[in-house]
Amino acid sequence: MLKIKRAYLAAENADGYRVLVDRLWPRGKSKEIEQIDLWLKEIAPSPELRKWFNHDDDKFPEFQAKYLEELQTGSQKEALNELKTVIAKEKDVTLIYGAKNEESNNAQVLYQLLKDEI
Repeated sequence: MLKIKRAYLAAENADGYRVLVDRLWPRGKSKEIEQIDLWLKEIAPSPELRKWFNHDDDKFPEFQAKYLEELQTGSQKEALNELKTVIAKEKDVTLIYGAKNEESNNAQVLYQLLKDEI
C-alpha cells in the first residue's frame, strides 16, 4: 500500500518502508531519528523548478505539469524507476516530504502518479 506523510509527523510501524522524496533534508530533523529507509534526492523537482514554484498554490497546476515532465528524463526518470521497484517489493511504502503545504507539493504529484499506476 502506498501512503504519504509529512516528515514532521512521528514515524510509525504502519509506515513500512519510508522514502524521503525531497532534495533537501527536512529542517530541524535528525537523520538518526527519522527512520528513513531511502533518501531519493534525485526524484525531487530540479532546484530551478522548486525555487520557481516556492509552494505558491496558484502555481501548483503548472508546477505539477512541469514536474511530471521532469520525471520523464535523466536522473529523475531513473529515480522514479527505482521508487517503482521499491513499491513492487515492499508491502507498505510511505512517501515522506517536508513541505508545510500538505496539498500542493512534489510528494502529492508523485503519490498521484504512482497511485494511478498501481
